[in-house]
Amino acid sequence: MTEPVSLARRDLRQFVPYEAASPARDAVRLHANESAWRHDWDDSRAGLNRYPDPRPAAVLARLAELYEAPVEELLLTRGSDDAIDVLVRTMCAAGQDRVVVCPPTFGMYAVAARLQGAAVDLVPLDPERGFALDVDAVIAAGRSAKLVFLCSPNNPTGNLIPAEAVVRICQAMADHGLVVVDEAYSEFAPEQSFAGLRQACPNLVLLRTLSKAYALAGARLGVLIGDADLVRLLRAVLPPYPVPSPCLEAAERLLRPEPVAQARAEVAAMTTRREALRQALELAPAILEIWPSAGNFLLVRCRDAAAVVAACSEAGLLIRDFSRAPGLQHCVRITVGDESHNARLLDAIGAATPEVSHG
Repeated sequence: MTEPVSLARRDLRQFVPYEAASPARDAVRLHANESAWRHDWDDSRAGLNRYPDPRPAAVLARLAELYEAPVEELLLTRGSDDAIDVLVRTMCAAGQDRVVVCPPTFGMYAVAARLQGAAVDLVPLDPERGFALDVDAVIAAGRSAKLVFLCSPNNPTGNLIPAEAVVRICQAMADHGLVVVDEAYSEFAPEQSFAGLRQACPNLVLLRTLSKAYALAGARLGVLIGDADLVRLLRAVLPPYPVPSPCLEAAERLLRPEPVAQARAEVAAMTTRREALRQALELAPAILEIWPSAGNFLLVRCRDAAAVVAACSEAGLLIRDFSRAPGLQHCVRITVGDESHNARLLDAIGAATPEVSHG
């Protein structure tokens, strides 16, 4: 089996990164051209006049505990978007390499690939089978690809990928590519992670985030979990100070037993509200179909998506219209809110009327 780091772009395999200034806080810092004074309103612990720690030991140690992975296999990024981007830039040579994406899914996989000049091969999910993954088609497309991106639970469809499917794809890609599974919504799912597969599948990379279940979307904190040598190379490709100090301080406040327990309780409450909302939406005349979801959202097919979106907007509610995505005509994605949000949503959809064509 090929070492994952050896699959990187040939010109980056011996890449020498920029050396960031030492983060030591117990000495007078005259080595990084920082300002010696801080603003009166700056209540951050380290001071915003100082660069953040490029490898924050306390945050990484707590993340290692949360995700049950060694610190050296963790890469802290500015959200999962940053991890997707650095993976594509590191693994794919412009105009040469290919990436496999399975729509409908998170749009940043294809965006990052195209920005890098990598070709994108699409293997659509099967709407007739609950948006199931066509494993054989992914393996066939993956024969000429450097990266395969999967999402479980998938955004926007909410379905899970079976573990055996991930293993088959990893095995088929073992000598030439990585399999990247985006687990942004895994905390909402009964089977929470493919982390247990990584020892048997060294070319498996997982993406986690504090944005969803842990309510830190504004802090933009993602975590890539992968082979330690690959993580070292990816870290070298990232900017020298990848995560701002206020975001790191927010992570430290979160990653303690009491806040983590609170987040898990909130997730459990949300899953209860998700199923209640799904049952209520099934009774709405404006709704045709609702797919099962293991995320914090529901994919819903409407009689008239534009009318539903307009009715929600009139009520001060924003939902996501996916009607233009292949296979998702008249579909919207609805994030599960609190009880009051969901009640307003149901009232708005109950009042939705189809738009009349005057063609």
